[in-house]
Amino acid sequence: MTAMDRTTLRLADGRVLDLRTAGPAGGDVLVFCHGTPQSGGLDGVTLQAAIDRGLRVVAWSRPGYSTSSAQPGRTVASFADDAREVLDQLGVATCIAAGWSGGGPHVLSLAAGLPDRVRGVAVLAGVAPYAESQGSLDWMAGMGEDNILEFGAAMAGEQPLREFLGEVGPVMATIERDDVVEAMATLLPDEDRAWISGDFGVDLARGFREAVEVGIEGWVDDDLAFVAPWGFELGLIEVPVAVWQGSEDLMVPAAHGPWLASHVAGARAHLIDREGHLSVVLGRVGEILDDLVSLGRA
Repeated sequence: MTAMDRTTLRLADGRVLDLRTAGPAGGDVLVFCHGTPQSGGLDGVTLQAAIDRGLRVVAWSRPGYSTSSAQPGRTVASFADDAREVLDQLGVATCIAAGWSGGGPHVLSLAAGLPDRVRGVAVLAGVAPYAESQGSLDWMAGMGEDNILEFGAAMAGEQPLREFLGEVGPVMATIERDDVVEAMATLLPDEDRAWISGDFGVDLARGFREAVEVGIEGWVDDDLAFVAPWGFELGLIEVPVAVWQGSEDLMVPAAHGPWLASHVAGARAHLIDREGHLSVVLGRVGEILDDLVSLGRA
């Protein structure tokens, strides 16, 4: 299995990012936005599918995750500013991008903020905006209990969220594959549990451990950013967007997918029956990437 190179990239404001890259140096660049909580290290299934298609994968741990410097008060929109610096430093003129779960909002920020650099994006089981969807989406309906508690704490404010994640963080800091199903029992339908027992479960647990290796700052800031205004308007996005969502998802409920697809102009919706948060991506990652490559050529 191909490994990702790991380096540190320093930004103009002095912060550093935990940067991961893999794939052919001359390949079309795929920027991948990780979930919440995770790190910039992709799972082997997704990484291999990208490399098989000749893509060069570029990913980084968002501020506060892994060894990336924290950025208190960051918004979803601010992710695009970091991305522009990363692309500039790597000499990348344009790219395609995908974001899974908590990476979904951030990949949309690239479509909104970097239309000159990003040719197409895929939102993979991505969360819809809370503030902007009030009155048109029952945002937590269909979520597993653990996420209801987590986002309920985020809506209550930074301190309640810190208290909640302060209890969960140590669990994630030592989690192994065999612990994942029990730790995430309310969030995993059968369609997703089937993927945990293999190599993906090892990669998922590693990503959890890396995410909190220096603390919970990234997780806190992600959750607060999700429930605050994102800082850009979905309806003004002009970059081609594909939205992928499974009907059995307990982490990001199925209704988030069609809501996003209907609020991003021209978005291509792939709403898949009998798939969960993990299976909707892992079972068709090649199809997703092929579709994204075609979007980037449109």
